[in-house]
Amino acid sequence: MTVDRSETAFTRDDLAQALQRNQFTLYYQPIVSATTARTVTVEALMRMRLPSGQLASPQDFLEVAEQSGFVCDLGEWALQRACSEGLNWPGVCVAVNISPKQLQFGFLNTVRRILNETGFPPDRLELELTEHFPVEDMPRAYAKLAALRKLGIRVALDDFGAGYSGLIYLRKLPLDKIKIDRAFVESMDPESDILVRSIVQLGRNLGLTVTAEGVETSEQQRALIEAGCHELQGYLFSRPLPCADINTLFGCGSASARLRIAGAS
Repeated sequence: MTVDRSETAFTRDDLAQALQRNQFTLYYQPIVSATTARTVTVEALMRMRLPSGQLASPQDFLEVAEQSGFVCDLGEWALQRACSEGLNWPGVCVAVNISPKQLQFGFLNTVRRILNETGFPPDRLELELTEHFPVEDMPRAYAKLAALRKLGIRVALDDFGAGYSGLIYLRKLPLDKIKIDRAFVESMDPESDILVRSIVQLGRNLGLTVTAEGVETSEQQRALIEAGCHELQGYLFSRPLPCADINTLFGCGSASARLRIAGAS
């Protein structure tokens, strides 16, 4: 259902009130192993319920949140919620997107506090930093991300290849994973195939896990497996689901859940 754009001209105060009123929620999209078809991670994706009952997606409110600084409040809420809900899915990692702005304001202490409060294992937490947002203070960001990794937390670079900064981030940030931008997956023509294979080889050479986003067809799936991707994410396997549906998917906490994957036995 299309969201009425008149409902999405938000201000910082709108977002603050929505957070107080519990209008925000998390949906989760499974990420599967390319070789076993097993769900290895779920990515937390923020939604906001509007007065009409419809859900606003991140592109409707994140720009305002970033510009106003409220993204730090939203990010802390999302991390707390994801860790609390993720306790029900033992053996599965939970990926949470973070903004570079969050790294500027006591983020390490915030993460430690949330892990202590929720009891969520740090080695099941993955933090995704998008390539779209520039990191202004690279040395400080490196130090904070390195400290997070010492706790056992994994760090991923999202939307890899979408901008000019990806290679700089690979060289200057401590990473565990890169996620290939969906733009390379959509067409999977010969040119895109060459680029995807190059990205995968680069990631493998650096010892990084490589995940392909936006997988929607079995043809894309086969090409990405042949290219050597470790993980796959997209509508072919599952759309983002509310927490209750993820609980059902995992059989009330079973780590053996498998999603449909073309060609899997």
